[in-house]
Amino acid sequence: MKVLAVDDDVVSRMMLMHLVDSCGRYEIVEAEDGEDAWRLLEGGLRPGIVFCDLRMAKLDGMELLARVRAARHEPALQALPFVLVSAASDADTLAEAGRRGADGYIVKPFAAGQVRAQLARLAPQDEDPAAVLRRLGITPERLLAYLGGLRRQLEEAGAAPAALPLDGGARLQRLAEGCATLGLVDGAARLRAAAASGDGEAIEAALAHACAAVGRLRERAQADA
Repeated sequence: MKVLAVDDDVVSRMMLMHLVDSCGRYEIVEAEDGEDAWRLLEGGLRPGIVFCDLRMAKLDGMELLARVRAARHEPALQALPFVLVSAASDADTLAEAGRRGADGYIVKPFAAGQVRAQLARLAPQDEDPAAVLRRLGITPERLLAYLGGLRRQLEEAGAAPAALPLDGGARLQRLAEGCATLGLVDGAARLRAAAASGDGEAIEAALAHACAAVGRLRERAQADA
């Protein structure tokens, strides 16, 4: 899973990257400031979570968060888990972060436990193909077939998202169960949350995220086969 670390102070950014690295197997992408992070996101980067400093000279954390949440043409970007990092802990700042749509807030100086808690809550790690094969007791060829079938169903659902809330979220729940069975923990959680909300944009974002996760797992399974 990719984690985007954004901070214009190189020492703080290095510390954040070290703490993320100590929490598990993550591919860490760094950005020097908000403008650099926005260029990466506009260029197609879709991390599992963003940790972003609040105070930066070039596009601060609040402004970057606002751009991400306003990306209605890109549901997967709009729903990106976003954690603000700052030395500020006053009530007004925390309230503003909540209004802007921050998913989490860490107060500096922070520790590995705080970073780990946000990762576990917002970006649970999916299983690797070998673990899925062992748990299900299937062949690599069967796993690839299952992943291909699930991806087709997600794409079909994404082609007509407006119809999905009409069955009370039952189809989304079935897709979530499919993701969970194949070890796609994060995709399953997002689909369940979208089904519960009934919100069209949240449903589109969850489907796009799950479809991308299936694609990534399929690529890893093909490489291991």
